[in-house]
Amino acid sequence: MSLAILIAVFVAGLALGFPVAITLGLASMAYLASADIPLVVMPQKMYAGIDVFVLLCIPGFILAGNLMNSGGITERIIRFANAIVGWARGGLGLTNVAGSMLFGGISGTAVADAASIGGMMIPGMKKAGYPADFSAAVTAASSTVGPIIPPSVPMIIVGALSGISVGKMFLAGAIPGLLMGLAMMVTTYIIAVRRNFPRQPWQGFAELGKSFFSAFWAIAMTGLIIGGLMSGLATPTETAVVASIYAFIVGAFVYRDLSIRDVPKIVIDSAISSAAILALVGFANVFGWILVSERIPQTIAGAVLSVTDNKFVVILLINILLLFVGMFMETIAALIILFVPLLALAQGVGVDPLHFATFAVLNLMIGLTTPPVGVCLFICANIAKLPLTPVVRAIMPFLLTNIIVLMLVSYIPALATWLPSVLLD
Repeated sequence: MSLAILIAVFVAGLALGFPVAITLGLASMAYLASADIPLVVMPQKMYAGIDVFVLLCIPGFILAGNLMNSGGITERIIRFANAIVGWARGGLGLTNVAGSMLFGGISGTAVADAASIGGMMIPGMKKAGYPADFSAAVTAASSTVGPIIPPSVPMIIVGALSGISVGKMFLAGAIPGLLMGLAMMVTTYIIAVRRNFPRQPWQGFAELGKSFFSAFWAIAMTGLIIGGLMSGLATPTETAVVASIYAFIVGAFVYRDLSIRDVPKIVIDSAISSAAILALVGFANVFGWILVSERIPQTIAGAVLSVTDNKFVVILLINILLLFVGMFMETIAALIILFVPLLALAQGVGVDPLHFATFAVLNLMIGLTTPPVGVCLFICANIAKLPLTPVVRAIMPFLLTNIIVLMLVSYIPALATWLPSVLLD
């Protein structure tokens, strides 16, 4: 009975449009009350969920991304990306994807990517003659590369949940992230040729060099993060702090686009964003504890293994489940609730934990661009001043492309495990 109440309140909350964190909290509270469990369990489990040292990475990387974004990083990255690929047919679309790949190595979140890149590129593409629906679709799709290419907030969450090294998680996402970006660039180019989208003239090697040196300090931040982790000189949390200090120095004293007076507001906004994520982590931990106490993970694993114990079929079933869940649930909540039981299921059929973690995160990133709860889809449609339906139609080729990359990463473990094994083992 209590489990039925938990599910009913959770589904009702999502149907009514409540924030996922609030929905998880209300459902958990309803369960505890109906099961006659003291409500003091709720703050205890919430605190236990966020009392994980590696989660301190999250406010650090969010602050670093916000400082760099306010310090002129977006414009410089787009200028550099445009100098590289802007001359091709559909060049601004290719610039959009390339910009997201570069920006993703700094912000670590898809939402920040969609808002920052989209705020500049969507109006610019529309002005240059690109259809508004395509402009919004390519921006939303490419924003999902951000949390795959390191650093990545979802991968920090996975590391905290599973004990997998966050450094290895970051490196495991590098090749899949590059594959996603390149595949979307190919898709963009094919669509551009078929629909005769505009192209820009080649700006010359002088502009390429100038734009590279202009964006150098921004792009170097990714090297700082990866270098710190690979060298063993800093933990992920320490790397996030160093990245924040670096972002402040570059924005304020190198680019000189970051005003000291803006820093308090940036810190407050970063704190609010971090608090929202950690609140979600806390509520989701309570919800996850309830599912474990009800033996839901074991039930799921038993149900799947009763159908098949074939490794490749189980991977396919997990992907289908996560794609479906990603359509309705926020990424971090889905990870906290489902990652541990699905990891146990995957390990039961011989899937490497690092490999599983990589394609699970990749899977849920795709959910950020699928209706009805595709956050990046909503952001880009709003910037383009369009209803959701035409953007959903326009994003379908990119979703297909990303699912193909997902299948490659799911069935070729080396795409995720090779780089960490070479650099960290």
